[in-house]
Amino acid sequence: MTVHAHHAAAPATPEGLQVSRDGYTLVPVAAPAGTLAFRIDGPDGAPVREYVPQHDKDLHLIVVRRDLSGFRHVHPVLGEDGVWTQDLALDEAGTYRVFTDFAPAATGSPLTLGVDIHVAGDFRPVPLPAPAATAEVDGYTVTLAGEPAAGQGAHITLSVARDGVPVTDLEPYLAAFGHLVVLRDGDLAYLHVHPGGAPGDGVTPAGPEIAFHTELPSVGTYRFFLDFRHGGVVRTAEFTVEAGKPAPHAHAPERAADPHAGHHGHHG
Repeated sequence: MTVHAHHAAAPATPEGLQVSRDGYTLVPVAAPAGTLAFRIDGPDGAPVREYVPQHDKDLHLIVVRRDLSGFRHVHPVLGEDGVWTQDLALDEAGTYRVFTDFAPAATGSPLTLGVDIHVAGDFRPVPLPAPAATAEVDGYTVTLAGEPAAGQGAHITLSVARDGVPVTDLEPYLAAFGHLVVLRDGDLAYLHVHPGGAPGDGVTPAGPEIAFHTELPSVGTYRFFLDFRHGGVVRTAEFTVEAGKPAPHAHAPERAADPHAGHHGHHG
């Protein structure tokens, strides 16, 4: 799901599972080795050439192997013919899922489309790492706090430290201090969440915490990928997260049942 507000609520059908939606279709295009090429065809069958920028880019491209390894978040170049190209060496054999986040100018509505591409060779699947609250990347330690539950909104924070010292000078990356992509193990249902606040708003601190509000669509295992920028370099911290059933809501004290009362309530 592409989220351009602070909250990420799971729809009935999670994003990223469809190659075509609302008349728009993601079409892979043959390209030289080491280059990924594709286009977005519109309702008229022609390639879309005009987009509304979302977080500083016309299109966000996410690529990950179906065993949830080899995550990439990149930004391809749009040609005059409506074909997007991106240098992308996929050295490991396997099936990869390609996600495109974009908003066509004709509607201005964000869409996420996904398609599989295949790389021939000796496929050796990578086991999913065990769930953990911390992730290490290039000398940085990122700590995840919060308990996401299926179908229930949750606040989570990701705190960045370097050599044990909290990082308080995170740098803006695509108009935010962090970008969180969540993928469900099994079908790679997709969620893309942006944090609350914005760099330079006079309120949002530049770390160490990056706060998100998100909702996972079902019970299951997920991979969280956090992109953050520091020292001029974008790094990705990866987590495995188990989402269980939501905790029961607190109930008011029991009282005698009224046989004439109807059922008035709501689902949280």
